[in-house]
Parts: sequence; structure tokens; C-alpha cells
Amino acid sequence: MCMCMNAWTKTCAMLLAVSLLCTATTFAAPPKKVAPPKKKAAPKKDDPQHILDRLLKGTIIERDIVYAVNGERKMLLDVYRPKSDKPLPLVIWIHGGAWDWGSKDRSNPIVEMVGRGYAVSGINYTKSREEIFPAVINDCRAAVSFLRFNAKRFNLDPDRFGAAGESAGGHLTALLATVGDTKEFMKHPITKKASSALQAASPWSGPTDFLKLNDFKCSQNYANKRSAPSRLLGASIKAVPEKCRQANPITYISTGDPPCFIVHGDKDFVVPLNQSELLHAALKKAGVPSTLHIPKGGNHGFSKGETPRKEIVKKVMDFFDSQFKKTKQEK
Repeated sequence: MCMCMNAWTKTCAMLLAVSLLCTATTFAAPPKKVAPPKKKAAPKKDDPQHILDRLLKGTIIERDIVYAVNGERKMLLDVYRPKSDKPLPLVIWIHGGAWDWGSKDRSNPIVEMVGRGYAVSGINYTKSREEIFPAVINDCRAAVSFLRFNAKRFNLDPDRFGAAGESAGGHLTALLATVGDTKEFMKHPITKKASSALQAASPWSGPTDFLKLNDFKCSQNYANKRSAPSRLLGASIKAVPEKCRQANPITYISTGDPPCFIVHGDKDFVVPLNQSELLHAALKKAGVPSTLHIPKGGNHGFSKGETPRKEIVKKVMDFFDSQFKKTKQEK
């Protein structure tokens, strides 16, 4: 009897030990896994952080200012400027995007001009899918007038206003430069309160004569009704020659237009080089100071070519210095 009891006791003890072992194993905390450090997400294309990260410390930042209203749409602009006791020259950046996409938050390659003593503005404008031409240039003229009308508020020198833009923005920059002495495209009331004229302009890679876009090798048939210029005008460019004339910066060139520094790559097959060559020739013929800078191998956007994009931007900034800075000491 005792032997049986001892065996039974030993068996129970063994079972209890196994049970406790299993329980401990079941509830023991698993080994901690060390998570890899999270990578900081890159800003989205239209994230203003792209611009804000490049501003000097102490820059005065004013964003999303309403400069005009187009139907129910509020048209917005930004102003970045250094602290200064004197009124500042201004350069407005007009973004590209086939007149149909992009925003003032996407890119502003000239924002570093703040470090040279400039105010820099970026503007939004009506897209072609929202309203066809001339809505977009009505907006651009309104933005210039708004900034000049509010020159004291932003500490701007109203006699030193410039603009630069790329692709569709290049077209709009050239158009702003050539219509400043006309009464065209003054839909917004603000254009009656202050001039929208520029004192210097730098159009990059922009269309200037729509009906000649297909005269040279390019990546598409611009006469197609789905092309960006056709969408801008609301019909195939071939079907609306008068509308093309109205949208062409070359149409409005006159002797009093501001000096221009035109930039266009010789390997641009989106907007062919002939567009800037035509603009340059027409400006020179009218007696307007004009320089055509052709980066060798430069494509549309200057991501390729022998000259890095940052060097092209520097030449543009130097151009504005030559127009708006009187002495080397002011640079």
C-alpha cells in the first residue's frame, strides 16, 4: 500500500511539474523584436515643406493669401521675404504643369533669392479644366496688381517687380511681360487699382506661338484636341487660330516691354526650342533687351544636360540682380 502510494505521489509530482513548466512556457513573454528606425517620409510633390526647408532662418513667411476670387474659387499666393528697413525687389514664380495641374507649393526654384535680399512670391491660378483661356492670365495679372497695391504691407518696391516661370509658367511669364502696357486680361477689379506691369522677366521653356509648336521635332502632336494647348483654348489649336493669337506672348510685344532672360534647353522635345527663339527674335526686333540662354543638352525641366539646374537658376538670379541692384554693394 505504501509502495503504491509512493508511486502515486511521484506520478502526481511529475505531472504537476510538467503542468507548471507548460504554463510558464505558455505565459512567458516572447522575446522583444527591435523595430528598425522609421524613415522620415519624403514630402509630397505639392507639400510646401519643399520650399519652407530652403528658406533662411528669420524669413518672414505669409502663405495662402487671397489675391482674387474667380467664381467660388479663391486664388492664393505666398510671400517670403527677409527682414529689411528698405522696400524689397520682388520676383514672382509661376509654376508649370500644362496649365492644368501643379500649385505654388510644388516648386519654387528661385526661393533662395530671399537670401539675396528679395521678396519672392508663388501664385496659384485657374486650371484649364476649371475654365479655359483667358482665365489663367486674368489671374496672373491680378496677382501682380494685388502685390503692387499692397506693396507697403509686404515691404515691396513697386518699381522693381519681376517674374519667372517654367513651361506653362514660362508662357504665362512671357505673356505677363508683354501685356503689361495693354488693357487686355483685366477682368479682376484689382487690376484697375494698381499696374500689373513687370520690370524684368525670365520665361523658361514656354510656348510663345502655339501654331508653330509642331514646326520642329517634339514629343507630341500639339494640334490634337487633347494636347495641353488645345485644352487651354477649349479646341484644337488648328481650329481656333484667333484664340491662339490671343494667347501668344509674341502678339503683344512692343518697345516698352521689360528686359527678358529666356532659358530653353536644346534637347527639349516637350516644348521645342524654336518657341523661345521666336520670342527672343521678336523682342530684339522691337528693341527690347533680351538674352536667350540655351543650356547644351538641356531637356524640358533641365534634369539632364551639361549645365546643372542649380547653375541655370543662378544665372537667372544674376539677371534679376543686374536689373534690380544698382551697385555691387547692394548685392
